[in-house]
Amino acid sequence: MTPWTMIFAVDSNWNIGYDGDMLFKIHADLRRFRRMTKSNIIIMGRKTFESLPDQKPLPNRINIVVTRDRDFLRQGVTVVHGLEALKTLVEGLVMESGGALRPFLIGGGQLARQCLSWCDHALITKVFRSFDQSDTLIPNLDEDPDWVPVWNSRRYSQDDLIYQYVNYERAQSRVVRPSPALKGELDDGKR
Repeated sequence: MTPWTMIFAVDSNWNIGYDGDMLFKIHADLRRFRRMTKSNIIIMGRKTFESLPDQKPLPNRINIVVTRDRDFLRQGVTVVHGLEALKTLVEGLVMESGGALRPFLIGGGQLARQCLSWCDHALITKVFRSFDQSDTLIPNLDEDPDWVPVWNSRRYSQDDLIYQYVNYERAQSRVVRPSPALKGELDDGKR
């Protein structure tokens, strides 16, 4: 199976959202997200899609939305209604591209838990703060022995937020192959 990459911004408790929105918006992190996911596949749940600006697909990417809602349709979005259909679709797209496309899991929490075993890489922006109002979290990779941090940036700040980029790999993937998702990503995210 093609390795997937998770890309998330988390607080100190690995929370990612509240009431259908991100907990914080860090400009450099959003630029990094755009740069990493551009011309690739992004995979999200319906609630994550509905949190996007104007509920429109992100440009220059293949947008896939996973939902149980059989009536959910949006222009510019491929909708799937189950995990096996998702896996088959992503494998087909990657194969058709000759491996040029990379799948990125961008949200939300439920889909991250369901698809964690399909991910070999994670690009995490860690904010060193706990948010009281949060209702969506992803698995804490620091507490999962199957995941290891392979690179940390220095710490940055925006407004009252201190953050750091941390790249993870699944432990067994480090032995098998280098990470294509992390190649060239050992920078400070300020491009």
